[in-house]
Amino acid sequence: MKKLSRLINYLKDYKGKIGLYFLFNLLSILFGLLSFSLVAPILNVLFDKSPVAKPLPVQPATGSPIAALLNQLKMFLLQQDKLTTLAYICIVVVVFTILKNLFLYLSLYILNPLRNAVLRRLRDDLFTKTLSLPIGFFTEERKGDLISRMTNDINEVELSIMAVLEVFIREPLTIIFFLGYMIFLSYKLTLILFVGLPIAGLVIGRISKSLRKNSNLAQENLGNMLGVIDETLVGMRVLKAFNAENHQHLRFMKLNNLLFRTRNRIAARRELASPLSETMGIVVVSIILWIGGKMVFAGNGFDSATFITYIAIFSQIINPFKNLSTAFYNVQKGTSALDRIEHLLSAENTIVELPDAKPVRSFERKIEFKNVQFYYGEKQILSNISFDIEKGKTVALVGASGAGKSTLVDLIPRFHDVTGGEILIDGINIKECRIDDLRRLMGVVSQDPILFNDTIYNNITLGTGGATQERVEEAAGIANAHKFITQKGEGYQTVAGDRGARLSGGERQRITIARAVLKNPPILILDEATSSLDTESERIVQDAINNLMKNRTCIVIAHRLSTVQHADEIIVMEKGQIVERGTHAALLSQDGFYKRLVEMQQVK
Repeated sequence: MKKLSRLINYLKDYKGKIGLYFLFNLLSILFGLLSFSLVAPILNVLFDKSPVAKPLPVQPATGSPIAALLNQLKMFLLQQDKLTTLAYICIVVVVFTILKNLFLYLSLYILNPLRNAVLRRLRDDLFTKTLSLPIGFFTEERKGDLISRMTNDINEVELSIMAVLEVFIREPLTIIFFLGYMIFLSYKLTLILFVGLPIAGLVIGRISKSLRKNSNLAQENLGNMLGVIDETLVGMRVLKAFNAENHQHLRFMKLNNLLFRTRNRIAARRELASPLSETMGIVVVSIILWIGGKMVFAGNGFDSATFITYIAIFSQIINPFKNLSTAFYNVQKGTSALDRIEHLLSAENTIVELPDAKPVRSFERKIEFKNVQFYYGEKQILSNISFDIEKGKTVALVGASGAGKSTLVDLIPRFHDVTGGEILIDGINIKECRIDDLRRLMGVVSQDPILFNDTIYNNITLGTGGATQERVEEAAGIANAHKFITQKGEGYQTVAGDRGARLSGGERQRITIARAVLKNPPILILDEATSSLDTESERIVQDAINNLMKNRTCIVIAHRLSTVQHADEIIVMEKGQIVERGTHAALLSQDGFYKRLVEMQQVK
């Protein structure tokens, strides 16, 4: 039950509907029970050879309203002639059956939207949690496994847990009421059930214990397989260029075969539930038939019509027991998927906004780095970084790959949090600022232009809450993108494709620049925005970037030093530390690390 606590908490918001569902189920079961209680009168009418129906022995009063109602009904019906009595009984059975199924339909009519609402909320919470997690979380987790948790694991919860929600409410009620009536008919025979059925349940429970472990393994294998599929689709060009299709196919087949064997083991145990419970049920029925037959033959007040009614009612609790045993198997399988979902939902979000976080409406003076340190796990990435960025100035970060440049700029919008030291904007520690306000001050243009499978218009207006067509076109014009966009078949309504696949690299980058122009942030972060482009595209994009940088505070990461010669300050990084800083001319005169980089790139 503890594993299902989140789903139960979701259900608490629908107490009224759950109450109605419970009531309709109760009425459905009661009318079904009343229908079966008329089996004995029907048998007495059919097998009584006299022309007038003889009243059945009326059960003694027990104080139960149902028993009193049944006794009155029997007394009325069996005072008529046989044909009339039979007609009345048949009409009553039909009416009760209609009412039973009507209330059953109403209960399902309430349950299905309720079940779907819980799953919708679970999906929404899972996606919302994913959006809130820091960037570092996604470098540790496999993307395929995360996708599997948000799709296949949710489906498994739907099929294995939510689908049996009806079983866990309806079937126990059915068993309780039908067993109660069986006790009313013969407590001796029913005592045998209380001995036999728990034994059957114990056997089924022991067999199902291995399901959860195998189910968890199956979900992990599926996540790994989705990761291979994602890598294959993204890296198709590389696979074909290196004739590595067979290598990737072997990786896929290994995981696919492992998933095949694991799911076969799960199915073998799951499918055992129904035949095993039915077999044990038949064994118990046979014992009851033998003992009940002896009681009828002995003539101790337990007549054949009552015994047949008892058997008919007992037959109606075999299926509920079967359904409960199957549901128990399914829940064991589903809780494995729920554990994986819970692991993601309970993941720690290290980027936390303070309850009394300060609003930040503008950037007025400078950004300050004070003895900033950053560790990734136990590995130190940045060490004692200190410098200022004045408003309106351009600061360039250069150095070899792995020097910590990208990590450093990721600290400013709090994609990561510093491990030591502090970063201040206008004298306020960024940890004390509202995260939305902080990121609203910044625009980011990265090396890999990220576009979504949506229209060019929506990609440009991303995060701005929408903008007029005129403003979007103006931003695209500044980014040197308006011309090529209008030449597309549908203009700004052209779909960019998966990850912008329908556009060239230069076109994708110019759209991301247009996105930054439209946001109009006072602080601009450029992370090697032209490094992956050809010469012609680089020139066009660089012109767009120069337009974007006007009148802004800019932090530029660049490997091509020719693009940062005119920066107000160049900071040279090596192994997470600042080794040199100054203007282009000043650094050249020092005959140090920067000069060697310039000479290697032959920058004039």
